[in-house]
Amino acid sequence: MSGLRARKRRETRDALARAARSLALEVGPANVRVGDIADRAGVAPRTYNGYFSSREEAICALHADRADRIAAALRARPADEGLHDALTQALAAEFLGPEPDRVAYRLISGDPMLRGEFLKALGTIEGPLAAAVSERLGTAEDHGLAAAAVAAAAVGAARAALVHWLDQRGDEPFADVAVRALAALRFAPHDDPGAR
Repeated sequence: MSGLRARKRRETRDALARAARSLALEVGPANVRVGDIADRAGVAPRTYNGYFSSREEAICALHADRADRIAAALRARPADEGLHDALTQALAAEFLGPEPDRVAYRLISGDPMLRGEFLKALGTIEGPLAAAVSERLGTAEDHGLAAAAVAAAAVGAARAALVHWLDQRGDEPFADVAVRALAALRFAPHDDPGAR
């Protein structure tokens, strides 16, 4: 797929996700209709069906390229940097900038159908992240399991950070909470190139 075509697909997907999320906040998740999402995003309903299989998926959609951005950020970290530090910095960089929408995430966390879809969307980050971790660890055959476990732990820490951030009363930025959650993890020090 050409770069321009891929970018247009990401933009359309993001527009549909934003429309679905804003409608869910306005009228409640159960009252969101595909036609309304498509209309708000400025596309035909059949276009919507090419991107999402349910309104819950659209409401909870992460940016389509988030997993690839995190994996690319990890690959770009210095080779001699420890895995834990490199992964923490790569994930933190993804969450810098505008704060997540607390109201939207509270809506998602409070609705069982949306919560399940959100956890599924988070899981899509693990594969590309595990591949980048595996590259960083080298080619030993046991690194596949280690890389998958590291990616799952990192995504789990980010999810825990989000839950904590939603519950807190202060104004600590989400990126800082995510870094604190990741700091609680230590990844396979005997396999960590930076620990040698």
